[in-house]
Amino acid sequence: MILLALGTVLAMEYGDIIILAYYGVYFLLALLLVRLSARTLALIAAGIALVMPQLAFVLKMWLSDSVQQTINAYDPLERLSTVGVLDLLLTGLYPTITWMAFVTTGMALARLDLSAPVVRRRLAVLGAGLVTAAYGLATLLTGASAVWNVGGGGGPSSGSGPGSMGSGSAVSGSMGSAPGGPELSASDLLGAVSHTGTTFDTIGCAGIAILVIVAATAAMDRLPLLRRLAKPVIAVGTMSLTAYVGHFLAQSAWPASGAGTTTSWVPVLTYILTAIVFATIWSRFFRRGPLEYLLNAAAKPAKYIR
Repeated sequence: MILLALGTVLAMEYGDIIILAYYGVYFLLALLLVRLSARTLALIAAGIALVMPQLAFVLKMWLSDSVQQTINAYDPLERLSTVGVLDLLLTGLYPTITWMAFVTTGMALARLDLSAPVVRRRLAVLGAGLVTAAYGLATLLTGASAVWNVGGGGGPSSGSGPGSMGSGSAVSGSMGSAPGGPELSASDLLGAVSHTGTTFDTIGCAGIAILVIVAATAAMDRLPLLRRLAKPVIAVGTMSLTAYVGHFLAQSAWPASGAGTTTSWVPVLTYILTAIVFATIWSRFFRRGPLEYLLNAAAKPAKYIR
């Protein structure tokens, strides 16, 4: 609920690119799954990836503009910001109905012993299989242009990777398109263009995420020097909420904000360096980031609720 409130406040200022409110909904639903095993969570993730994109398409076809306007008229979140309940669940940039596949996949991975070589090998095979199957089948069924968005053939524009808290670009939503772009048709459900939320897009992104996690874990274990060099980046990862909120505040405070910042690397490189230096120094004295401390303190009363 805290993330939902914080995300709504930020969305009032920065619009629907803020993912925090979506995370709030994801985590509320994840509470129903915390006692499940890795195998059960993996099956749930697979079911969401296989079924929910099609269901989302049907629901969005059924929800006419007038119906959406009626729902939004009674939605307090919609009145406060550009992200209402309907956006959070179905029509927004990171809709819960399809993005819960990534959350349940992550929960399943968290229950595995990633330090065990045999586990990493199996996950590497699984990740590679998911990527090959998803993008391979999408290419066979629809052609390369519907998978990699080559040639600018009218397909939805690709966005950033799945679930990235640091994404500040206006990326397309599930079963939708980039701002101003065309809506997906039924045939586009067979494609795998990023951020379209199709079954193949979801499975392919999950496979890539698994490969990245396995590769990073193996590299940290086998290359002690790399682990020492990566400590500043790891420090940023321990306070991702602080870094995420901070980059929007920094964006507002940057003196050249506006058209100039869309083509210059100076603001983003400056923020990356600042975030790394801040996180490195802060982590030497505190276990959590500033906002992480506040979130932890606010969530403590929940342990007394049965």
